[in-house]
Amino acid sequence: MPNQLPPPIPHSYWVGPGRLCAGKHPGSPSPQYAEEAIRALLQGGIATFIDLTEAGEHTSYAGILRQEAARFPYPLAHCRHPIPDRHTPTAEHMVAILDVIDASLAAGRGVYVHCLAWIGRTGTVVGCYLARHAMAGEPALRALAYLRRGSPDAGFASPETEEQRRFVLAWRRGA
Repeated sequence: MPNQLPPPIPHSYWVGPGRLCAGKHPGSPSPQYAEEAIRALLQGGIATFIDLTEAGEHTSYAGILRQEAARFPYPLAHCRHPIPDRHTPTAEHMVAILDVIDASLAAGRGVYVHCLAWIGRTGTVVGCYLARHAMAGEPALRALAYLRRGSPDAGFASPETEEQRRFVLAWRRGA
């Protein structure tokens, strides 16, 4: 599973190089850091942001994204699909998230999936994405660990909780 392209920002990794990236929340109480992170993601080809955090959980980056949209030749989207921290979505909610990812990728739009710390909710979505398209069960979890290797938080299990791991393990190819 090649993953040669360096991630656009620290605490992120490519699931599909140049197409699907996952990582930490790009917002920050420091406007400068948030602007730099958003610009790096946009320059990396990201056009759709899948935000798994709940409203008010972290500093919003929507205003920065709106400012930056004027500089890019393609439309940008911020799609909030909140999942409570350390929990799983319903199966229907996961299908909706995966459908947004697939539609964006099919339209040639790079996607960035994130929660707050990029371990639990993000790992659950990426694991289910891998199960939908490539491999289900344990192979999806092993692939996820491989994709995160070398990252600062690679020592933390992703998905984070046993409930999240079971959710990924139960997800079937094509679902």
